[in-house]
Amino acid sequence: MSGRAIRVRGVVQGVGFRPTIWRIAQQYRLSGEVWNDGEGVMIHAFGRDPDLEDFIRQIPLQLPPLARLDSLDVQILDQLPDSNGFRIAASRQNGVETPIAADAATCPDCLADIADPGNRRYRYPFTNCTHCGPRLSIIRRVPYDRCHTSMAEFAMCPQCQQEYDDPADRRFHAQANCCSYCGPKLWLEDRHGQTLDSDDTLKQTAELIRQGFIVAIKGLGGFHLACDATNADAVNRLRERKRRYAKPFALMARNIETIARYAILSGQEKQALSDKAAPIVLLAAQGEKVASGVAPDDRKLGFMLPYTPLHTLLLQDLNAPIVLTSGNISDEPQCIDNDEVREKLKDIADYLLLHDRAIVNRLDDSVVRLMAGDMRLLRRARGYSPEALALPPGFEQTGHILAMGAELKNSFCLLKNGQAIVSQHIGDLENAAVQADYRSAIELYKQLYDFSPQCIAVDHHPGYLSTQYGQTLAAPVEPVQHHHAHLAACLAEHGVALNAPPVLAAIFDGLGFGDDGGLWGSEFLLGDYKGYTRLGHFQAVALPGGTQAMREPWRNAYAQLLHYFDWQTLQQDYADLDIVKLLVSKPLAMLETMISRNLNSPPGTSCGRWFDAFAAALGLYGEQVHYEGQAAIALETLATPVFSDQQAYPQAWAIDRSGELPVIHWQGLWQAVLADLKRGVDKAVIAARIHHSLSAAAAGLLHDLSRQSGIDTIVLSGGVFQNRLLLEAASGQLAQRGKTVLSPQRYPANDGGLALGQAVIAAARGLK
Repeated sequence: MSGRAIRVRGVVQGVGFRPTIWRIAQQYRLSGEVWNDGEGVMIHAFGRDPDLEDFIRQIPLQLPPLARLDSLDVQILDQLPDSNGFRIAASRQNGVETPIAADAATCPDCLADIADPGNRRYRYPFTNCTHCGPRLSIIRRVPYDRCHTSMAEFAMCPQCQQEYDDPADRRFHAQANCCSYCGPKLWLEDRHGQTLDSDDTLKQTAELIRQGFIVAIKGLGGFHLACDATNADAVNRLRERKRRYAKPFALMARNIETIARYAILSGQEKQALSDKAAPIVLLAAQGEKVASGVAPDDRKLGFMLPYTPLHTLLLQDLNAPIVLTSGNISDEPQCIDNDEVREKLKDIADYLLLHDRAIVNRLDDSVVRLMAGDMRLLRRARGYSPEALALPPGFEQTGHILAMGAELKNSFCLLKNGQAIVSQHIGDLENAAVQADYRSAIELYKQLYDFSPQCIAVDHHPGYLSTQYGQTLAAPVEPVQHHHAHLAACLAEHGVALNAPPVLAAIFDGLGFGDDGGLWGSEFLLGDYKGYTRLGHFQAVALPGGTQAMREPWRNAYAQLLHYFDWQTLQQDYADLDIVKLLVSKPLAMLETMISRNLNSPPGTSCGRWFDAFAAALGLYGEQVHYEGQAAIALETLATPVFSDQQAYPQAWAIDRSGELPVIHWQGLWQAVLADLKRGVDKAVIAARIHHSLSAAAAGLLHDLSRQSGIDTIVLSGGVFQNRLLLEAASGQLAQRGKTVLSPQRYPANDGGLALGQAVIAAARGLK
């Protein structure tokens, strides 16, 4: 008889990994034991050498659905087994190294249980097993054992305990295991706190939604606000009460067949909807209509499928989709506590669907979109976080680095032992409640991962609240330039090695603090993890009013026109254009003084503000935007139906090579757009040609830089590349010229992916 010690690392706790090992061991008549510890799972197995070899070969082939194997190391064991059988031993604590699994949508077996009248979990809304259900949302510390979760207060009944103790049962050590006899309870209240009597709470809730009421629903990672998505009055009331006046609402429908009545679905999009992560998938609207207030002025709808038994049972009784938007007042964090909801949402929700299982960790719904042939994460949260990313070759010996992320769309990142753990989407730190949530989430992750940072990576912008907080922590601070971080994050997720040659990149976004103290946002870079060189950018144009220019696109339109033309002449030549009429109603003399004297009008190369300017020129949210990117999204939406039939304007851009760096000027594009507006050309055609001009200019300069440098790998990233038309057109033109194009997929191209880039840059500098 021989022995093997097998160390397994990866997502291997709380996912049914140990019972899988137990079953394989039975198959090969082995003795020994398997247990969880701080590094993952440890196996001591004894038997004949051929059986041991077959056993080890089967481990990666028989992984449970939620498991991920990162490494499997085998050593010879000289000791003899303690017994003849193979057993699952208790967890052993010896430091924390193992990743925590993400929350997962209800598996087919559990869906069958709640649909079977003969099953004791029939219509039980908290049914789960080792293959599905809550993970990060309920965990307080590791190892992932029941006593360390919000299920600790629910003592299992004898039947649940028997399942939990039986290695042959799929609920063996399912830490959230429960049933209607012993698990969490569901009830319905009105806004005055009165509990409603009902034989079936979920049927009653569905009926209230059908009647046009707004219901706050306690979900997996937070509360949602729900109403009938086809009821215009209900949707409009929800907008008014929530004070969310324009940003699209997410939708949930009971199955893919229902979604297909309202949107176009590709095979990849169907697969994404049905994935264990169950994200919101942005789809092209077509067919039956939801209320216009669901997604004002947008031809996309964000759909998700039910991902808990509660949602599945609720949607069974609803033939139409429901709005399922975050349960909060706009810009505040999603509510997670019953008393908090009773206080904060009492003027929004007519009824509250509550339960008594605590949500420990707030998790927004993740958002994905099919672009350039791949599903790409726009917001990474429930279903994906906190799954770790194994870093590329060269990062094996990294120290403990905490990367603080950005100001908007914040997430943070822990880097240790060659792995990056990026947090769930936290939100915009300008809000005090979000900032408090950010700080508490960092402390929780430090505890969950037994993490003490040796280095704090922050954005180079001194005004970012994430940077300021990072500077208060007890570790050396490593500032990282914003656009370099976007580049490095894309390299890391694509597995580009630490010592790989540099790549070219176009990083287009709202703005980031440049090394020269300026505001950058349309950057052409040459770089790797260790450093970068700026190779080009758009013409810097004033941002009159500073942050106010982010909120009022007309300011950017005026600044661009003033930069490229004589305003008085332009005003006379195009007096009948709506954009000129809008601008002459504004305090232009004051703005011109601000710009000429550089008073709160910093010059910037922002591509986001570039989009705002052209959107305003076409009459899209010129006065004000209600959320970041609204004007640019409207411009993309307008262009989409005719995009494939159009092309770039001739001479739309010029490259000034007289200075240190090539600079793209846009006077030609403005002349062409103004001329088309004056001729009454369809604005959709103009919008499409604006997109084509931008993608052609970017691809053209990148091609020139590629020829000069001999580098054929190109990164496209930054929040502006979440514009599908721009990403696909630029990628396609570069691919036609033989370039390898990398763009974010598993982590957002926007600032939600920034912390990953900050972390790997700080690590590379430390390793150097």
